[in-house]
Formats: sequence, structure tokens, C-alpha cells
Amino acid sequence: QVALVESGGGLVQAGGSLRLSCAASGLTFSTYFMGWFRQAPGKEREFVPRIRWSGDSTGYADSVKGRFTISRDNAKNTVYLQMNSLKPEDTGVYYCALSGRSYPTETDDFGSWGQGTQVTVSS
Repeated sequence: QVALVESGGGLVQAGGSLRLSCAASGLTFSTYFMGWFRQAPGKEREFVPRIRWSGDSTGYADSVKGRFTISRDNAKNTVYLQMNSLKPEDTGVYYCALSGRSYPTETDDFGSWGQGTQVTVSS
């Protein structure tokens, strides 16, 4: 059974940084794309970044390019999201997700999800 567990969320001031982690179990982690999504209150879940199984290809939403970095450690079955220069509009619940599709960016492309971790950026 696949399980994804996020950690690292919290409260931070605008301009600050956070690093999220997502530990995966119950699968051959190194064969999947991994991604992060976020959802603010009253809004739809939106794509943030994704990373190919090998780590050599990444994709980012325009809103986070240059500020967020996704990475993965296949030996630890873990994907990370380094978030710098945080803004209040980055506030939301952040979810990691797993996809067996190529270069996924839509929620329907991802078949397994974590429970989410709250990120709050104060102004």
C-alpha cells in the first residue's frame, strides 16, 4: 500500500524559507514522477512543481519559478520542496503526490496523495 507523508510546514514571515519533505513507502519510488500541489482556503488545488524519477527533469508553476526548488533522494524515498522568498500568497496546505504518467501537471495525473502539511506566510 502506497503511503506519502509530508512534513516541514509551519508559520514563517514573508521573505523567509521553509523546506518540505515527503517520505514515500509501499512502492518502487524511483520509477515515478513526484509533484507538489497546494490548496488555499476557498481555492482549487494547484500544481506547484514536479520532478522526474531520475531527478534530471523538473517543472514549475510560473508563480514559484526562481523561488522554489524540488529535489528527490531515491535512496531515502523522499522528495523535497525548498521554498525561499516566501510570500503571503504561498499560504496553503501543501500536498505531495505521485504519478505514473510522463511530465504530469494536473491533479488527475497523480494517483496517490499525502495528507498535506500547512504552510502559513505572514505579511
